[in-house]
Amino acid sequence: MQRYIIRRLVQAAVALFTLSLVVFLLLRLTPGADPALLRCGIGCKEERRQAIREELGLKDNYLVQYATWGKQLVTGSLGTDANNATVAGQLRHRLPTTLELLIIGMLLTVSIGISFGVVSAVFRNSLADYSARFAAILGLAVPSFWLATLVLLIPQQFWDYAPPLGRTIGFLDSPWDNLRQFVPAAFVLAVASAAGVMRLTRSALLDVMRQDYVRTARAKGLRERTVVSRHALKNSLIPVITLLGLQMASLFSGSIIIETIFNLQGVGQYFFNAMFAKDFQVAQTLTLYVGAVVLLINLVVDVGYAWLDPRIRYA
Repeated sequence: MQRYIIRRLVQAAVALFTLSLVVFLLLRLTPGADPALLRCGIGCKEERRQAIREELGLKDNYLVQYATWGKQLVTGSLGTDANNATVAGQLRHRLPTTLELLIIGMLLTVSIGISFGVVSAVFRNSLADYSARFAAILGLAVPSFWLATLVLLIPQQFWDYAPPLGRTIGFLDSPWDNLRQFVPAAFVLAVASAAGVMRLTRSALLDVMRQDYVRTARAKGLRERTVVSRHALKNSLIPVITLLGLQMASLFSGSIIIETIFNLQGVGQYFFNAMFAKDFQVAQTLTLYVGAVVLLINLVVDVGYAWLDPRIRYA
C-alpha cells in the first residue's frame, strides 16, 4: 500500500507540473485584450500601460515568468491580483466560503443521491422508482444557472423572500442566516451530481442484489432491510465512490457559476473575475490548485476501495 501511494504521489507531481505548463502557456497564447490594458483602462496612455506590463512581469520571456511563478508557489507569496490585493490573502479570505458551499453540496449529493437510489432499486418498477428516475433525468437535463435563477426569482416574486445577498455571513455569526444563504446555492449545485449518483446507485445495487450471497442471506430469513444495508449496499458503493470523487471536481467547477449568481464571495467567484480580467496570476494559481485537489481526491478514493472491498489489493 505504501509503495502504491508513493507511486501515485510521484505521478501526481508529474501531472501537476504538466498542468502548470499547459495553463501557463494557454493563458498567454489565447487571443484577447492585453491584461495591462484591462487593468489600466480604455483611456490609458502607452507609457502607463508599459509600466504596468513591467510591474506584472509581462515583458520578461516566458521562461523567466514561469520560474517566477514557480518560486511564488513554493514560497507561498503568490503576488497581487488586478485589484492590487494579495492573492494569498484573498484565498485565505474566500476559501472558507467555497469550502462550506462544497461541503453542504456534497452532503446533499450523497444523502439525496444514495437514498433515492436505494429506494428506486428496492422498489423497482414501482411509482417511487419511476418518480426517482424521472427526477434524476430532470436534474441532469436542467442547466444549473437556469435553476439558480428560478430559486432566486420565484420566492421573491410570490412570497417576497430572498436569501441574504451581498455579503458572506459566517455560521458562528448567525447560523440561521448562514444556512439561508448557503443551502439554496448548495442545493442548486448538488442537483446534477445527486441525479448522477442516484442513477449509478440504483444500477449498482440492482446488480449486487442479483448475486448468490444476497439470495443466501434472504434464504436465511434475514429481513429485507438487513439484506440491503449489511450485505448489498456496501458492495454496491464502490462505483458510487468513484463517481463521488469525480463529482467533487464538478462541484468546484459548478461553484464558479453558482457563487457568481448568488453573489457568494468565494474562490469560484474570484476565479471567474480573474478569467474575465485576464488576471494571469490568479487564474493559473487557482487552476493548479483545483488540479491538486482533484488528484488528491482520486488518491483517497482509490485507497478507500480497500476498505469497502477487502479483496482489493494494490501492487
